[in-house]
Amino acid sequence: MIENQKVVTATYELYVAGENGGEELFEQATAERPLTYCQGEGMMLPAFEAQMAGKEQGDNFDFTIACQDAYGDYDEQGLQTLPKAIFHDGDGQFDEERVFPGNVIPMTTVDGQIVNAMVLEVGEKDVTIDLNHPLAGEDMHFVGKILEVRDVTPEELEQIRHPHHRCGKCCGKKEKACGGSCEKHCGKESE
Repeated sequence: MIENQKVVTATYELYVAGENGGEELFEQATAERPLTYCQGEGMMLPAFEAQMAGKEQGDNFDFTIACQDAYGDYDEQGLQTLPKAIFHDGDGQFDEERVFPGNVIPMTTVDGQIVNAMVLEVGEKDVTIDLNHPLAGEDMHFVGKILEVRDVTPEELEQIRHPHHRCGKCCGKKEKACGGSCEKHCGKESE
């Protein structure tokens, strides 16, 4: 049964509202490339985990998550036009290899948080980006099947909770990455 600290493997089709009033397929996890996550570890939306809780291996599921319980409403303030000069590569030139319409690029906020931005338009002097999640404003309809439910291993739980330790070495980032010293989390001094 799906409960906290169970690894869930599932197939699904995710549908959102289509332009003609029906639904259209947005994303799919197949048996060859399934979704695998650990329940209760924040890997999935809380509303998704709530819908999956209590289900068993072999169960089918069909549920909708309202946009308010997912990525919220679309926010027009997420559309921003910024000077082209801030999108430079290591040589100080405009980074046309990464900054083009349709590409998602990482941006750093004034408080140092990294967010993803969709490039909408590249003009002569400006770049227009959208900071909204691609599913902002969308109700999400999931239809799928649970392929496997199993206990999480201690090693998997460590990787989920401290992903920067996957290589087996300390990250050297101390406080920000670990929430404490690397020595506290992996028994090694930071490099």
